[in-house]
Amino acid sequence: MPRVELSAGPIDYTDTGGAGPALVFGHGFPMSGTQWRKVVPLLTGYRCILPTLPLGAHLAPMRADADLTQFGVARLLGEFLDALDLHDATIVLNDWGGGQFLVADGMAPAEHVARVGRLALVACEAFDNFPPKPARPAVKLLRLPGGPWLHAQVTRTSFYRHAKAAYGGMCESRIPDDILDGWFAPALRDKEIRRDLVKFATGSPPRRELLAWTERLRAFDRPVLVVWAGQDRMMPADHGRRLAELFPDGRLVEIPDSGTLIPEDQPDRLAKELTAFLTETGAAPA
Repeated sequence: MPRVELSAGPIDYTDTGGAGPALVFGHGFPMSGTQWRKVVPLLTGYRCILPTLPLGAHLAPMRADADLTQFGVARLLGEFLDALDLHDATIVLNDWGGGQFLVADGMAPAEHVARVGRLALVACEAFDNFPPKPARPAVKLLRLPGGPWLHAQVTRTSFYRHAKAAYGGMCESRIPDDILDGWFAPALRDKEIRRDLVKFATGSPPRRELLAWTERLRAFDRPVLVVWAGQDRMMPADHGRRLAELFPDGRLVEIPDSGTLIPEDQPDRLAKELTAFLTETGAAPA
């Protein structure tokens, strides 16, 4: 797996290569590019790039002084685009929504924002929903002495992984255990990965600041696709419509039979909607 050194530390990524338009996929907490394993093979003609951001499933720890707040990771995503010299890139997010702040007016270097051609926001955090309400008890646990280690141990259990009242509530289908192993193992074996996980999970700013950042998104005038899930336990139902209306060139697609992880529950429908959006906005497959 290739690796690039950024200001916060090393970022591993996968890259399908090719001459097609570049799609850069963000992922959830604590997940990796395997979150998109069902969708990427359906996006023929595109260069799909999947960085493993430092949200807790990354393999190499970040520097001790790394800024892993919501905006810190969004800025890191901009650095990633710059490091790979990507142009007219489409940022595709699911679950984690902080990447949208990369294009918030005046918050990131202009040269990084200029590399973003469009956004696809798929059932992700928005407005003041950082973190989503069902995830807040876990964040409280992570703030306690010994909490990060205990949280890591809990991820071993079938209840945490598959119960609808826990991580299993992220989607309607059952995520295979080998995929979950890949997401949870780094924090289980490495205390520095747990340190990074805690910094990110507890790094959301106050509600007032989040809403102020959100208002700055109105200045982003490039195309935005918002895809929302009908069975989402994490993201409020009205946030999809509100998010699409926020952007001057926003549009909304609703997928009823899915939880938050639409790439898991409805990969074919999602790939179809992404391809249609990309084609309509000047990024047809090669």
